[in-house]
Amino acid sequence: MSIEPCTLTDCPALAVLNKQLIEDERHDNPMTIVELEERMRGFLTGPYRAYYCIVDGSVAGYALVKTDVRPIYLRQFFICRDVRRKGHGKTFFHALLERLDERIVDIEVLEWNEPAIRF
Repeated sequence: MSIEPCTLTDCPALAVLNKQLIEDERHDNPMTIVELEERMRGFLTGPYRAYYCIVDGSVAGYALVKTDVRPIYLRQFFICRDVRRKGHGKTFFHALLERLDERIVDIEVLEWNEPAIRF
């Protein structure tokens, strides 16, 4: 597994992944893919950084992190549905903290998102 920083050219793909995250966490966010892409563009031109989780040469997930605060704020964390339950999330999470040289991270989880709470 590797971690690759995302750029503005990744916003369309990140928007698709973000839409899946919204669906999986049963959030009531009604934004379209186009709106999510624009929002992601806004995040990446501000204090947020996005990173892909790459497994066997393919995108297996992503993280969106606000890096100008301490502790850093993990706004979005997603592992693709077809590669879950293989340890990639845990490995990605710890590798991301190592890459960012952080030991503490601020995370919010929707109270009904039991898989995220267990993670």
